[in-house]
Amino acid sequence: MVAISLITLAVADVARSCAFYEALGLRTAPTNEEGVAFLDGGGVVLSLYGRTALAEDTGLTDARPGGVTLAFNVATPEEVPVRLDAAVAAGATVLKPPRTMPWGGVTAYFADPDGHPWEITWVDGFALTEDGRIVLQMEPSHG
Repeated sequence: MVAISLITLAVADVARSCAFYEALGLRTAPTNEEGVAFLDGGGVVLSLYGRTALAEDTGLTDARPGGVTLAFNVATPEEVPVRLDAAVAAGATVLKPPRTMPWGGVTAYFADPDGHPWEITWVDGFALTEDGRIVLQMEPSHG
């Protein structure tokens, strides 16, 4: 089973965008780091990432407003290159090969036949369900 597990939006100001989506009712995960935020999107995680940082991370030169990457999160670091090979076999173009990131995960990027960027990533702190969905560890609401 393959599941779309995370959608990343390129944003001008992560804190401002996080506040906006929280105001719409999404809950922010407490594991956020500076420059990125993860919100519970009801089965899909919404990630907010600075435009320039996302362009640099994906290898794309266009950091225009509205930039989006889609992601497949996998259960092990070894699955990243396997999933990338499958995407290439299906017609994808590699944007960035698998690599260990400074934060400890393993990630790769490819473009689908229409040029939409996708990430394949293993993140140690993200628990996945059997069908590939991310389970964010949420703190109880106070209110």
